[in-house]
Amino acid sequence: MSVQTQLTKGKIDLKGSAQIVTEFFLYGLNSILFQRGLYPVEDFDRKKKYGIDVWVSNDATVEKYLAKIMESVEQWIAAGKINKLVLAIKSRETRETLERWQFDVQLVDEEGDDKVRPPKSEKTLQMEIQAIFRQIAASVSFLPIVEEKCTFNILVYTCTDAEVPTTWTDSDPLHIKNPEQVRLRSFSTDVHRVEAMVAYRRDPDLC
Repeated sequence: MSVQTQLTKGKIDLKGSAQIVTEFFLYGLNSILFQRGLYPVEDFDRKKKYGIDVWVSNDATVEKYLAKIMESVEQWIAAGKINKLVLAIKSRETRETLERWQFDVQLVDEEGDDKVRPPKSEKTLQMEIQAIFRQIAASVSFLPIVEEKCTFNILVYTCTDAEVPTTWTDSDPLHIKNPEQVRLRSFSTDVHRVEAMVAYRRDPDLC
């Protein structure tokens, strides 16, 4: 599927899909920051989205940081130049990466498919996204308790020919040594598929 192609009537087109994926990233990152306790509860507001309650930061610095990143992310998604987005949670004291939330982005390729796929309904898409948010909320049941003060970094993996603003810099991948990994649910529009997973540092007392 060419990224310039407009899809048939009734389907989500490339621009619309880029907006949906970007919006998911924005709310998803906010939810992770809330569920993992990186900021006080009072720094978040509850909002209705995807038919469920989600938590969104009301901290002006965090809002501005995420909005700036999402501006570039949406452009890269629309241009087919992004491979994955990562939220890395790090210890403020040791700078060690404790958790690494990864979202892989792929184009849904229909080439070679004899059957024309029907447009994905809004209800089906919403249910797929709901499932991911519920897993993020449930992650407190299997992820180690974050007892130290933490910070976070957002990494975006783009194609080598992507236009990157000068404000972006190359970064260490912030991998975790010998991590535990849990694959989460995925969702797809008519254009993109997003697969999610979280890697985390094993509790040294249990090793």
